[in-house]
Amino acid sequence: MTNILDYDTVALDDAHSALVIIDQTRLPNELSILHLTTQEEIHDAIYLLKVRGAPAIGVAAAYGIYLAAKNIKTDNYKEFLAKFNEAKDYLASSRPTAVNLTWALERMKGIVEMNMVLGVERIKELLLDESRAIQQEDIDTCRQIGEYGLTLLKKGDGIITHCNAGQLATSKHGTATAPIYLGHERGYGFHVFCDETRPLLQGARLTAYELMSAGVDVTLMCDGMAASVMKKGLAQAVITGCDRVAANGDAANKIGTLPLAIAAKRFNVPFYICAPSSTIDLATRKGEDIVIEERKPEEVTEMWYRERMAPKNVKVFNPAFDVTDSDLITAIITERGILYPPYDKAIKNIM
Repeated sequence: MTNILDYDTVALDDAHSALVIIDQTRLPNELSILHLTTQEEIHDAIYLLKVRGAPAIGVAAAYGIYLAAKNIKTDNYKEFLAKFNEAKDYLASSRPTAVNLTWALERMKGIVEMNMVLGVERIKELLLDESRAIQQEDIDTCRQIGEYGLTLLKKGDGIITHCNAGQLATSKHGTATAPIYLGHERGYGFHVFCDETRPLLQGARLTAYELMSAGVDVTLMCDGMAASVMKKGLAQAVITGCDRVAANGDAANKIGTLPLAIAAKRFNVPFYICAPSSTIDLATRKGEDIVIEERKPEEVTEMWYRERMAPKNVKVFNPAFDVTDSDLITAIITERGILYPPYDKAIKNIM
Protein backbone atom coordinates (compact mmCIF):
# COMPACT_ATOMS: atom_id res chain seq x y z
CA MET A 1 0.00 0.00 0.00
CA THR A 2 1.24 3.52 -0.81
CA ASN A 3 2.19 5.24 2.44
CA ILE A 4 0.16 8.42 2.35
CA LEU A 5 2.21 9.76 5.25
CA ASP A 6 5.19 10.19 2.92
CA TYR A 7 3.33 12.96 1.04
CA ASP A 8 2.64 16.55 2.10
CA THR A 9 -1.06 17.24 2.55
CA VAL A 10 -0.46 20.90 1.67
CA ALA A 11 2.69 22.44 0.19
CA LEU A 12 3.84 25.54 -1.66
CA ASP A 13 5.64 25.41 -4.98
CA ASP A 14 6.77 29.02 -4.99
CA ALA A 15 8.87 28.65 -8.14
CA HIS A 16 5.73 27.78 -10.11
CA SER A 17 3.34 29.93 -8.03
CA ALA A 18 1.25 26.89 -7.11
CA LEU A 19 -0.49 25.49 -4.07
CA VAL A 20 0.17 21.73 -4.08
CA ILE A 21 -2.36 19.46 -2.39
CA ILE A 22 -3.47 15.85 -2.25
CA ASP A 23 -6.94 15.64 -3.81
CA GLN A 24 -8.72 13.94 -0.93
CA THR A 25 -11.89 13.37 -2.93
CA ARG A 26 -9.96 10.75 -4.97
CA LEU A 27 -8.73 8.73 -1.99
CA PRO A 28 -8.30 5.91 -1.20
CA ASN A 29 -8.39 4.55 -4.76
CA GLU A 30 -6.24 7.20 -6.44
CA LEU A 31 -3.40 9.36 -5.15
CA SER A 32 -3.80 12.55 -7.17
CA ILE A 33 -1.52 15.54 -6.55
CA LEU A 34 -2.98 18.87 -7.68
CA HIS A 35 -1.07 22.05 -8.54
CA LEU A 36 -3.46 24.97 -8.07
CA THR A 37 -2.42 28.26 -9.63
CA THR A 38 -5.59 30.40 -9.60
CA GLN A 39 -7.69 31.74 -6.76
CA GLU A 40 -10.74 30.01 -8.26
CA GLU A 41 -8.96 26.66 -8.13
CA ILE A 42 -7.90 27.19 -4.51
CA HIS A 43 -11.38 28.35 -3.47
CA ASP A 44 -13.01 25.35 -5.14
CA ALA A 45 -10.47 22.95 -3.63
CA ILE A 46 -11.41 24.14 -0.13
CA TYR A 47 -15.15 24.21 -0.82
CA LEU A 48 -15.20 20.82 -2.55
CA LEU A 49 -13.11 19.23 0.26
CA LYS A 50 -10.16 18.42 -1.97
CA VAL A 51 -8.23 19.92 0.91
CA ARG A 52 -10.01 19.67 4.26
CA GLY A 53 -9.47 19.61 8.00
CA ALA A 54 -9.27 22.87 9.94
CA PRO A 55 -5.46 23.09 10.24
CA ALA A 56 -4.83 22.07 6.61
CA ILE A 57 -7.42 24.59 5.45
CA GLY A 58 -5.61 27.27 7.44
CA VAL A 59 -2.28 26.42 5.82
CA ALA A 60 -3.87 26.27 2.37
CA ALA A 61 -5.50 29.66 2.96
CA ALA A 62 -2.18 31.19 4.06
CA TYR A 63 -0.38 29.93 0.97
CA GLY A 64 -3.38 30.81 -1.19
CA ILE A 65 -3.54 34.44 -0.09
CA TYR A 66 0.25 34.73 -0.44
CA LEU A 67 -0.07 33.56 -4.05
CA ALA A 68 -2.87 36.07 -4.62
CA ALA A 69 -0.67 38.84 -3.22
CA LYS A 70 2.29 37.69 -5.30
CA ASN A 71 0.25 38.14 -8.46
CA ILE A 72 -1.01 41.66 -7.65
CA LYS A 73 0.72 43.95 -10.15
CA THR A 74 1.04 47.31 -8.44
CA ASP A 75 3.52 49.18 -6.27
CA ASN A 76 0.80 51.40 -4.82
CA TYR A 77 0.01 50.25 -1.28
CA LYS A 78 -3.65 51.33 -1.29
CA GLU A 79 -4.32 49.50 -4.55
CA PHE A 80 -2.46 46.47 -3.27
CA LEU A 81 -4.42 46.44 0.00
CA ALA A 82 -7.76 46.71 -1.81
CA LYS A 83 -6.95 43.79 -4.11
CA PHE A 84 -5.53 41.79 -1.21
CA ASN A 85 -8.73 42.25 0.80
CA GLU A 86 -10.83 41.27 -2.20
CA ALA A 87 -8.86 38.01 -2.53
CA LYS A 88 -9.04 37.42 1.24
CA ASP A 89 -12.83 37.79 1.35
CA TYR A 90 -13.18 35.47 -1.64
CA LEU A 91 -11.13 32.69 -0.01
CA ALA A 92 -12.93 33.21 3.33
CA SER A 93 -16.27 32.42 1.65
CA SER A 94 -15.21 28.86 0.80
CA ARG A 95 -15.82 27.23 4.24
CA PRO A 96 -17.51 29.54 6.79
CA THR A 97 -17.49 27.14 9.76
CA ALA A 98 -13.74 26.39 9.81
CA VAL A 99 -12.31 29.09 12.07
CA ASN A 100 -8.73 28.32 10.96
CA LEU A 101 -9.61 29.63 7.51
CA THR A 102 -10.46 33.13 8.71
CA TRP A 103 -7.77 32.97 11.41
CA ALA A 104 -5.03 32.37 8.86
CA LEU A 105 -6.37 34.98 6.45
CA GLU A 106 -6.65 37.62 9.18
CA ARG A 107 -3.14 36.80 10.36
CA MET A 108 -1.83 37.32 6.83
CA LYS A 109 -3.81 40.56 6.56
CA GLY A 110 -2.08 41.74 9.73
CA ILE A 111 1.28 41.39 7.97
CA VAL A 112 0.04 43.66 5.18
CA GLU A 113 -1.34 46.30 7.53
CA MET A 114 1.60 46.35 9.96
CA ASN A 115 4.24 46.79 7.27
CA MET A 116 2.73 49.35 4.93
CA VAL A 117 5.81 51.61 5.15
CA LEU A 118 8.09 48.85 3.84
CA GLY A 119 6.62 48.79 0.35
CA VAL A 120 4.65 46.19 -1.59
CA GLU A 121 7.54 43.97 -2.65
CA ARG A 122 8.83 43.64 0.90
CA ILE A 123 5.31 42.89 2.13
CA LYS A 124 5.10 40.03 -0.36
CA GLU A 125 8.33 38.58 1.07
CA LEU A 126 6.96 38.87 4.60
CA LEU A 127 3.72 37.15 3.54
CA LEU A 128 5.76 34.23 2.22
CA ASP A 129 7.64 34.01 5.52
CA GLU A 130 4.39 34.17 7.51
CA SER A 131 2.67 31.46 5.45
CA ARG A 132 5.61 29.13 6.00
CA ALA A 133 5.59 29.95 9.71
CA ILE A 134 1.88 29.03 9.91
CA GLN A 135 2.64 25.61 8.44
CA GLN A 136 5.60 24.97 10.76
CA GLU A 137 3.48 25.99 13.75
CA ASP A 138 0.84 23.50 12.62
CA ILE A 139 3.44 20.71 12.59
CA ASP A 140 4.72 21.66 16.05
CA THR A 141 1.19 22.08 17.42
CA CYS A 142 0.05 18.63 16.30
CA ARG A 143 3.13 16.99 17.78
CA GLN A 144 2.50 18.67 21.14
CA ILE A 145 -1.20 17.72 21.09
CA GLY A 146 -0.04 14.14 20.53
CA GLU A 147 2.28 14.25 23.53
CA TYR A 148 -0.42 15.63 25.83
CA GLY A 149 -3.06 13.26 24.46
CA LEU A 150 -0.87 10.22 24.97
CA THR A 151 -0.78 10.90 28.73
CA LEU A 152 -4.54 10.18 28.83
CA LEU A 153 -4.22 6.74 27.20
CA LYS A 154 -2.94 3.33 28.26
CA LYS A 155 -1.27 0.54 26.35
CA GLY A 156 -3.78 -1.68 24.57
CA ASP A 157 -6.61 0.87 24.67
CA GLY A 158 -9.42 0.74 22.14
CA ILE A 159 -10.00 4.17 20.61
CA ILE A 160 -12.94 5.43 18.55
CA THR A 161 -12.30 8.12 15.92
CA HIS A 162 -14.67 10.13 13.76
CA CYS A 163 -14.18 11.87 10.43
CA ASN A 164 -10.53 12.58 9.63
CA ALA A 165 -8.45 14.56 12.08
CA GLY A 166 -5.30 12.86 10.85
CA GLN A 167 -2.30 13.88 8.81
CA LEU A 168 -4.61 14.45 5.82
CA ALA A 169 -6.31 17.19 7.87
CA THR A 170 -3.07 18.87 8.94
CA SER A 171 0.55 19.27 7.88
CA LYS A 172 1.77 16.27 9.91
CA HIS A 173 0.60 13.83 12.62
CA GLY A 174 -2.95 15.14 12.70
CA THR A 175 -4.74 16.35 15.82
CA ALA A 176 -6.94 13.48 17.06
CA THR A 177 -4.62 10.91 15.48
CA ALA A 178 -1.42 12.46 16.87
CA PRO A 179 -1.63 10.49 20.16
CA ILE A 180 -2.38 7.35 18.13
CA TYR A 181 0.67 7.80 15.88
CA LEU A 182 2.99 8.59 18.78
CA GLY A 183 1.63 5.64 20.77
CA HIS A 184 2.06 3.36 17.78
CA GLU A 185 5.69 4.45 17.44
CA ARG A 186 6.21 3.65 21.14
CA GLY A 187 4.56 0.23 21.14
CA TYR A 188 1.27 1.06 22.84
CA GLY A 189 -0.64 -1.43 20.70
CA PHE A 190 -3.81 0.63 20.29
CA HIS A 191 -6.81 -0.77 18.45
CA VAL A 192 -8.70 1.95 16.60
CA PHE A 193 -12.39 1.76 15.68
CA CYS A 194 -12.89 4.15 12.81
CA ASP A 195 -16.33 5.66 12.13
CA GLU A 196 -17.02 5.77 8.38
CA THR A 197 -18.49 9.30 8.83
CA ARG A 198 -21.49 9.74 6.56
CA PRO A 199 -22.20 11.24 4.11
CA LEU A 200 -18.71 12.08 2.81
CA LEU A 201 -17.01 9.01 4.34
CA GLN A 202 -13.89 10.80 5.56
CA GLY A 203 -13.38 8.09 8.17
CA ALA A 204 -13.67 5.25 5.68
CA ARG A 205 -11.77 6.89 2.81
CA LEU A 206 -9.16 8.84 4.73
CA THR A 207 -8.64 7.87 8.39
CA ALA A 208 -8.79 4.12 7.83
CA TYR A 209 -6.50 4.55 4.82
CA GLU A 210 -3.81 6.56 6.56
CA LEU A 211 -3.88 4.50 9.77
CA MET A 212 -3.47 1.31 7.76
CA SER A 213 -0.60 2.93 5.85
CA ALA A 214 1.11 3.58 9.18
CA GLY A 215 0.57 0.00 10.37
CA VAL A 216 -1.99 0.86 13.06
CA ASP A 217 -4.53 -1.84 13.99
CA VAL A 218 -7.79 -0.35 12.71
CA THR A 219 -11.36 -1.58 12.27
CA LEU A 220 -13.85 0.33 10.13
CA MET A 221 -17.47 0.62 11.27
CA CYS A 222 -20.63 2.46 10.31
CA ASP A 223 -21.41 5.53 12.42
CA GLY A 224 -24.39 3.85 14.10
CA MET A 225 -22.21 1.01 15.44
CA ALA A 226 -20.10 3.08 17.86
CA ALA A 227 -22.49 2.79 20.80
CA SER A 228 -22.44 -1.00 20.56
CA VAL A 229 -18.63 -0.96 20.59
CA MET A 230 -18.72 1.12 23.77
CA LYS A 231 -21.36 -1.07 25.40
CA LYS A 232 -19.22 -4.16 24.76
CA GLY A 233 -16.32 -2.48 26.57
CA LEU A 234 -14.12 -2.45 23.47
CA ALA A 235 -13.39 1.29 23.59
CA GLN A 236 -11.59 3.08 26.39
CA ALA A 237 -11.63 6.52 24.74
CA VAL A 238 -13.25 8.54 21.98
CA ILE A 239 -10.91 11.08 20.37
CA THR A 240 -12.08 13.55 17.72
CA GLY A 241 -10.85 16.76 16.22
CA CYS A 242 -12.95 19.90 15.83
CA ASP A 243 -13.43 22.85 13.52
CA ARG A 244 -14.30 25.44 16.15
CA VAL A 245 -14.41 25.68 19.95
CA ALA A 246 -16.62 28.36 21.50
CA ALA A 247 -15.54 30.34 24.55
CA ASN A 248 -17.64 28.10 26.82
CA GLY A 249 -16.10 24.86 25.49
CA ASP A 250 -18.87 23.84 23.08
CA ALA A 251 -17.20 22.29 20.02
CA ALA A 252 -18.32 22.12 16.39
CA ASN A 253 -17.07 19.07 14.52
CA LYS A 254 -18.07 16.88 11.61
CA ILE A 255 -21.71 15.77 11.72
CA GLY A 256 -22.07 12.65 13.85
CA THR A 257 -19.74 13.77 16.63
CA LEU A 258 -22.58 14.73 18.99
CA PRO A 259 -24.13 11.21 19.03
CA LEU A 260 -20.67 9.82 19.84
CA ALA A 261 -20.37 12.14 22.82
CA ILE A 262 -23.85 11.24 24.07
CA ALA A 263 -23.11 7.52 23.83
CA ALA A 264 -19.72 7.99 25.53
CA LYS A 265 -21.44 9.75 28.43
CA ARG A 266 -23.93 6.87 28.74
CA PHE A 267 -21.20 4.20 28.84
CA ASN A 268 -18.65 6.17 30.90
CA VAL A 269 -16.10 6.34 28.08
CA PRO A 270 -13.91 9.47 28.15
CA PHE A 271 -14.67 11.80 25.25
CA TYR A 272 -11.73 13.95 24.17
CA ILE A 273 -11.60 16.83 21.71
CA CYS A 274 -8.24 17.69 20.14
CA ALA A 275 -8.13 21.40 19.36
CA PRO A 276 -5.22 23.60 18.31
CA SER A 277 -5.52 26.93 20.11
CA SER A 278 -6.11 28.54 16.70
CA THR A 279 -9.42 26.65 16.62
CA ILE A 280 -10.65 28.31 19.83
CA ASP A 281 -12.90 31.25 18.97
CA LEU A 282 -13.26 33.60 21.93
CA ALA A 283 -15.61 35.80 19.89
CA THR A 284 -18.17 32.98 19.82
CA ARG A 285 -19.72 32.70 23.27
CA LYS A 286 -21.45 29.33 22.90
CA GLY A 287 -22.05 26.59 20.39
CA GLU A 288 -25.46 27.75 19.24
CA ASP A 289 -23.82 30.91 17.91
CA ILE A 290 -21.70 28.90 15.43
CA VAL A 291 -22.92 29.11 11.84
CA ILE A 292 -23.37 25.55 10.55
CA GLU A 293 -22.70 25.02 6.86
CA GLU A 294 -25.43 23.12 4.99
CA ARG A 295 -24.28 21.17 1.97
CA LYS A 296 -25.82 19.80 -1.21
CA PRO A 297 -28.49 17.08 -0.85
CA GLU A 298 -26.75 15.03 -3.55
CA GLU A 299 -24.03 14.16 -1.02
CA VAL A 300 -26.65 12.10 0.84
CA THR A 301 -28.73 10.76 -2.02
CA GLU A 302 -26.25 10.13 -4.84
CA MET A 303 -22.58 10.54 -3.99
CA TRP A 304 -20.62 7.25 -3.83
CA TYR A 305 -23.53 5.29 -5.33
CA ARG A 306 -23.73 3.90 -8.88
CA GLU A 307 -27.36 4.91 -8.92
CA ARG A 308 -29.50 7.14 -6.73
CA MET A 309 -30.29 5.59 -3.33
CA ALA A 310 -33.21 7.77 -2.22
CA PRO A 311 -36.61 8.70 -3.65
CA LYS A 312 -36.44 11.48 -6.21
CA ASN A 313 -37.33 14.91 -4.81
CA VAL A 314 -37.17 13.73 -1.18
CA LYS A 315 -36.21 16.56 1.18
CA VAL A 316 -32.69 16.22 2.58
CA PHE A 317 -31.14 17.65 5.75
CA ASN A 318 -27.37 17.78 5.27
CA PRO A 319 -25.54 19.92 7.86
CA ALA A 320 -21.77 19.56 7.63
CA PHE A 321 -21.26 19.84 11.39
CA ASP A 322 -22.94 19.41 14.73
CA VAL A 323 -22.09 21.02 18.06
CA THR A 324 -21.07 18.91 21.06
CA ASP A 325 -22.08 20.58 24.32
CA SER A 326 -19.24 21.22 26.71
CA ASP A 327 -20.78 19.11 29.48
CA LEU A 328 -20.32 16.04 27.26
CA ILE A 329 -16.59 16.68 26.75
CA THR A 330 -14.21 15.06 29.24
CA ALA A 331 -11.22 17.19 28.22
CA ILE A 332 -10.01 19.44 25.42
CA ILE A 333 -6.45 18.65 24.37
CA THR A 334 -4.51 21.63 23.03
CA GLU A 335 -0.85 22.25 22.28
CA ARG A 336 -0.80 24.47 25.40
CA GLY A 337 -2.10 21.81 27.74
CA ILE A 338 -5.13 19.69 28.62
CA LEU A 339 -8.25 21.68 29.51
CA TYR A 340 -10.86 20.44 31.99
CA PRO A 341 -14.21 21.93 33.04
CA PRO A 342 -15.16 24.66 33.69
CA TYR A 343 -14.00 25.36 30.15
CA ASP A 344 -14.71 29.08 30.12
CA LYS A 345 -12.06 29.59 32.81
CA ALA A 346 -9.66 26.99 31.39
CA ILE A 347 -9.82 28.55 27.93
CA LYS A 348 -9.21 32.05 29.28
CA ASN A 349 -6.17 30.78 31.17
CA ILE A 350 -4.43 29.41 28.07
CA MET A 351 -5.50 32.11 25.64
